[in-house]
Amino acid sequence: MLLKYINQWINDIVERDEIMYIEMREINKTFDGFHASENVSFGVEKGHLAALLGPSGSGKTTILRMIAGLDVPDSGDILVEGKRMNDIPGSKRGIGFVFQNYALFRYMTVADNIAFGLEIQKRKKTEIKERVEELLELISMKDLGKRYPHQLSGGQRQRVAFARALAPDPHLLLLDEPFAAIDAKVRRGLRSWLKEMIGRVGVTSIFVTHDQEEAMEVADTIIVTNQGRVEQIGTPEEICHHPATSFVQDFIDLPRYEALMMK
Repeated sequence: MLLKYINQWINDIVERDEIMYIEMREINKTFDGFHASENVSFGVEKGHLAALLGPSGSGKTTILRMIAGLDVPDSGDILVEGKRMNDIPGSKRGIGFVFQNYALFRYMTVADNIAFGLEIQKRKKTEIKERVEELLELISMKDLGKRYPHQLSGGQRQRVAFARALAPDPHLLLLDEPFAAIDAKVRRGLRSWLKEMIGRVGVTSIFVTHDQEEAMEVADTIIVTNQGRVEQIGTPEEICHHPATSFVQDFIDLPRYEALMMK
């Protein structure tokens, strides 16, 4: 049934003449005999925000790390705009990465953290200054550029991490459990903020989460993973109302989704 569903999904793409911005084609990855990724195939359209959703150990972060170039697939192809990326170093892929724990440099100011990637690229000082000011405005922190990470709230630190990832104008933005370290009340507001910001910037983005509400509220497309495999790909509505496998049917909390849509 799953193979039939994936083939239908591919046929639908061809019929709509869509070109996926990023594609994973039959990706396999093992660690000491454990199948972290098994024949993983999916695509994300340009400008879309996709969620990799699944329980712990389902292979979500492994997929993200392979896209970023932090891990190498044993077989299969990773393509961005039709170009094979497998042998291209992560630093050359034009990818921004937002880590779960922010990974900000604590002895650098907010402005210096945002500027870090631009300085590595040896951009002109005037260009760096303009870009940092632009991003501070974007994340509504234009008066906080001289503060240090320990002087910020969790939500503010995550915004700085987001700005730093965007600074070099990446083609693709990857986010690994971006809200996991943030208080639940702050997390709800930050989710809406992130969706709005990505929409404004227009960068193709993929984020990892185990939180169904998070995926349903933020993502254009949800990719459900389980035991290293892709169970289903679709919009939040498709995933909830038309589960392709018994796992998806059992995993997804339909009443929770319907309650979210009524808010």
